[in-house]
Parts: sequence; structure tokens; C-alpha cells
Amino acid sequence: MKRIILRKDSYYDSVFLMLISTDVKKLEGITDAVVAMGTEMNLGLLQDMGMSGPELAKAGPNDLIISLEGVSGEAVDAAEKAVDQLLTKKAAPGDDAAYRHASSEAAYEAAPDSNLVIISVPGAYAPREVRKALGAGKHVMLFSDNVSLEEEVKLKTLAREKGLLLMGPDCGTAIINGKPLCFANQVAPGSIGVVSAAGTGLQEVTSLISRAGGGISQAIGTGGRDLKSEKVNGSTALMAIEALAEDPDTQVIVVISKPPAPKVAERVIQALKKTGKPAVVHLIGLPGESSQGNLHYAANLEETARMAVAISRGESWSPSVFDADEKEIDALVEREVSAVSSSQRYLRGYFTGGTLTDEAVFVLNDGLGGIYSFDPSDKAFALKDPQRSEKHTIVDLGEDVFTVGRPHPMIDPSTRTERMLREADDEEIALVLVDCVIGYGSHPDPAGALAPAIATMRRAAAKRGGYLPVIASITGTEGDFQNIASQERALTAAGAVVMPSNYQAVELARRMMALLKTR
Repeated sequence: MKRIILRKDSYYDSVFLMLISTDVKKLEGITDAVVAMGTEMNLGLLQDMGMSGPELAKAGPNDLIISLEGVSGEAVDAAEKAVDQLLTKKAAPGDDAAYRHASSEAAYEAAPDSNLVIISVPGAYAPREVRKALGAGKHVMLFSDNVSLEEEVKLKTLAREKGLLLMGPDCGTAIINGKPLCFANQVAPGSIGVVSAAGTGLQEVTSLISRAGGGISQAIGTGGRDLKSEKVNGSTALMAIEALAEDPDTQVIVVISKPPAPKVAERVIQALKKTGKPAVVHLIGLPGESSQGNLHYAANLEETARMAVAISRGESWSPSVFDADEKEIDALVEREVSAVSSSQRYLRGYFTGGTLTDEAVFVLNDGLGGIYSFDPSDKAFALKDPQRSEKHTIVDLGEDVFTVGRPHPMIDPSTRTERMLREADDEEIALVLVDCVIGYGSHPDPAGALAPAIATMRRAAAKRGGYLPVIASITGTEGDFQNIASQERALTAAGAVVMPSNYQAVELARRMMALLKTR
């Protein structure tokens, strides 16, 4: 039985609604459920699911749609009641109810001393809210995506004219004056300022800095196009570098990014030279260079963090691959590979972090002869079906194609675990590589959610007479509420080898796959 309920002028946050959909799908007798706003994208999704009716024709972007499918009318009735209860629970005022305002203007008036606004609204409405914030003299962290390139250029031009920082669009991570914002980690305060185009890249580097005994002064996200597009021209990154240059608490500046536009990269390098402060640069996918004056080039995310900490302490830097002794690594590789069967040939990476995915692809690509993914630089390795892996495949399950109508897998891990379970019976999988990102905004127990899928894949391989090595890394710190030690225990109990960083996990995978080739 199918049922569609339309509630006019009932706006709810999209992430809340996605989580409600996930909860309702688990109810007995319910085969599918979508609770969403009536945006054009969501209406298309419902039609693709076979949901249609006069209610959808009347729906607008500010209207709530509840679409339910169940084995009986009683099951659907119960699900509708559950949706109402969940909506009421999530909308119920808490201790901070006095600070919930009907408009941004009212919020600015109530908190005139505030100087930073986080904006997370559908992309079509984001430019209007950004202009309001900039007009009110506020710096902006723009979490929203689907903002056009033309609008981004206009908004960042306006922000620079006003001397205000616009982080984003699609900026998911920042740490400002010690306050983690959106997807971020609890890190130690210190003298290292970080500028990053990507969220999990910023999380990985700031977490590793903190775990290595260093600390963060500021961590500023720019949004993915800031350095990649010549039209945006590094506007936010350059303003961030200028701000860190003037900040007395910042002694070392770090810049990390996916490959930027060459002209933009040169502007960033010149801006860093101009600061006179020691700077560490890592541009994923581009060859590193030798140190030049105050500039130091790192080869990976972990080296970026450790180099910055060493420089902040006035110490020399000696690069290394693993924390463990080489003999221990060799023994680990031999142990994990020894029982892998001859039919097992391919590596699969199931990631939730985009930058961590890129680092894995960059390190492993040449040795494996090419890696399939959703959006590779070499289009010959684009997956024919994004929902199905082939040969060596590494996917970022946070890509938009995987999250239509669903929360990001850092919030709801089922996007990743469902894929892993679907592919558990693939007898050619030789090794699985995963990340585990904890911290603010993430699932309360990502390792606990991931562990059963790992165990299932390993049992399936054993049943076929093989063995499946699984390598994991955890992005986060001891201060994160998920408790990094318990996360490691959960992954280890499921049979995964847990490495201290994404880079070390990827390097271990590279060595295992190289040994498998010789057998």
C-alpha cells in the first residue's frame, strides 16, 4: 500500500527529514519511506520510486511530503503516526529555544555582537541569505551546495569589498577561535593556522596536528571551487592567508587542496611567500617541490601535519612512512596476504571523505594500473554504473550521486554499509580499504555502524575458502565525543587492521597489493 501526505507551508531542515526517513524505513511492514520537502529534485526522486498522485502536483519547495509504502494499511498508519512523533520530537524547543528566530534579520538584531553566520539552506536560496549576512557585517560559513559558479564569484567579490570572509559554498569544516564548526574535531589550541578547500582534508590534518602534540590557531575552509576555478581565483584562500599573516597567534601557515588551477596555485604561493611566516603546502595529485625560503612542500596529508608541528617547535623534520618498525609492517603484510585466494585480485575502497578518497587514489593508482571511481581524472576509469564496483574501485560515498534523498554517510553510514553488503559476495575482492571520520556532525558511533559490514564481508570471503584483509583509519582525536579508542576497538574486533592515518592505511594497502601480484 502506498500513501502520500502533503502538508503545505511546513518547512523542516533537510538533514532532520532524511534521518526521519531512515528511522521510518526500519519500521515493521514498511518497504519504503521518504519524508522530504517538495523541491524539484525530491519530486523527481519520488516519481522515480513510482510515487505519483495529485498531492505531488500541488507540492512546492516549502511544503512537506510524507511518502510511505507498506505491506498493509495498518503498517502505513503506524508509520504515519511515527513520522508525526519524530517531527514533533525534532521540532520541540530545548533549552536554547529563546535563541530560535523566525528570520535571519531577527537573529542579527538579537545578537548584534555576533560576527559569524553559518548558512545551510537549499542552494537556490543561499545567495540571498549570504547577501543579508554580508550586509549586516557578518563573516559567513556557507554550508549549502548547489550554488552556481557565477553566484559564488559575485558573493566572494562582495565579501572582499566589505573585508569579510566567505567560506564556501559547500564548506563543511572550520575551526574559528577554538570553536569547531559543522564537521570538525576537538583539537588542541596552538600556533598552526590551516587553510583547506575540503572538509575531510581539513579534519585529517588538524586531527593529526593535535595528536602529534601541536595545536590549531584557526582552520579555515574555502569550498571546493575556490582554488580549482580560475574564475573564483582563490578569493577565500587568499583572504585567509592574509588574515593568518596578521594573526599574532599563528606562527605556521598550512595550505592543503586538491589540484588547483595553475594560475591560482601561483597566486597562493606568492601570497604565502609574502607573509614571511613558515608555510607548509600540500596540493594532492601535484608533484612536491623542495623547500624554498619560508615554503615547505609536503607529500601527503600526514606529512603536512607532522612537518607543521616540527616547524612550530623549531625542530627538524625527517619523513617516514609508518609509525611501526618496518619488520613489523612486513610481518603484518605477510600475515594478512598469506590466506588470500588466487581468485581474489581487486582492491575496493569504500570512503566517506572526499579528500581521503583522492589521497588513496593518488597513492594507489599507478601501482594498480588505474582505479575506477565515480569522477576520475582519467575518464577511461569512470564507473559504468556508479552503484556497482568493477576491478580496482575506490568510491567516495559522499558524492551527490550517492546521497540523493539521503544524508551524507558521515551522518548516516547506511549509504556505505549497504554498498559493502551488496558486494560481499564478489569473489574477486582481495582487499577492502575504509575510512572512519568522527567528530562534531558525524554519526555517534561510525565504527559501530561499519563493523558489522566488515565482519560480513570477511565471513563471506572465508566461506568461499579465501581471506579478506580490511584496512581502516580513523580521522579524529581523543577529545571527540565518539571516543577514538572505542572506535578502534570496534573496528579491530570486526577484523580490520587500524592504521594511525589515512596515508599509512593506503601505504599498507599498496604493499599488500604489491605482494599479491607476486603470488
